[in-house]
Amino acid sequence: MEVSSNNGGGYPDIKITVEGCEELAAALKKVSETRFHGAAKIAAQNIYNRAVNGGTPVSTEATRPGGPHGELRQSAGLDVEGEDRAVMGYSKDYAPHVEFGHRTRGGGYVPGQHFLQRNVEQEMDNFTKLLEQELKKVL
Repeated sequence: MEVSSNNGGGYPDIKITVEGCEELAAALKKVSETRFHGAAKIAAQNIYNRAVNGGTPVSTEATRPGGPHGELRQSAGLDVEGEDRAVMGYSKDYAPHVEFGHRTRGGGYVPGQHFLQRNVEQEMDNFTKLLEQELKKVL
């Protein structure tokens, strides 16, 4: 084991090198990544479930006369990519305008509804608790 500090002043710059534990370190890294990615996938699934079950705004006759309603909610999708990635989003090109707001043709402004932001913020507590549970399993 080697411990060194060569910062030259100010805050210490500490480096610890442990030799002969590469296999153990790799195994621990794999377990922790697996636990994190599993929790992230669950969080993405929860965000998607909320999005399609009332968490996405739906236009009305007042906001979109004669137009189809619910297209944005129907465009919500969840793509699980391999073992370490899950992406939730919307395929309608106007989703960012509903989320963040937009100008109108007449020069007005429609404020954003921040529906995805609220959904993600709501999930953060659940995600944190899930990560804590997963860490307890490892430790």
